[in-house]
Amino acid sequence: MHSKTCQRYQKGQLIFQEGSPTLGLYCVHNGKIKVTKVGGDDKEQILRLAKEGDTLGLGSLMAGSNHSNSAVALEEAVVCFIPRSNFLSLLTCNTQFCTAVMKLLADTLSQAEERMLHLAYKPVRERLADALLLLLHTYQAADQSKFSISITREDLASLVGTAKETTIRLLSELKDDGIVASKGSQITVLRPEKLHDIAALYD
Repeated sequence: MHSKTCQRYQKGQLIFQEGSPTLGLYCVHNGKIKVTKVGGDDKEQILRLAKEGDTLGLGSLMAGSNHSNSAVALEEAVVCFIPRSNFLSLLTCNTQFCTAVMKLLADTLSQAEERMLHLAYKPVRERLADALLLLLHTYQAADQSKFSISITREDLASLVGTAKETTIRLLSELKDDGIVASKGSQITVLRPEKLHDIAALYD
């Protein structure tokens, strides 16, 4: 698509902001992205994580509304942009593309509903295990035997939906149990099967 443009974003840089006009579709070429929303208590909540090949802003684009959330680079990333007019033109003239977009929206909604249930009903320790598994499943490379990721404790707390201090304490307990290792902002999952056991306690 000749109208597609790509831009490099630095760690922490805003790709689009909640409430801003939806001008088109964003596609992650490489890097890690967090999709966030600010709650009534002014605390940031990470709604989902995006990786290479994922889209950003699709729901708002299809709804014809302003962005319902924000997207921020978790590390240096390259994100491509397709203007709204080109996207809608492709949608109307390509049935296969339209079907794929509908499926993507349905999958995104299903994942969001599942995360909302987990946040509402699971205790914090189980939610932390869920969050670490989500990071692993989203970002683990095929050739990576042990999964490691650099993530701030603020971002991890936003993903879990709890206070930073609680996240640090529970992460320390997982470290003492030999389930994870940490050094600075780097977290390494040593025993993913144990995280699965913890996360599944209330399923």
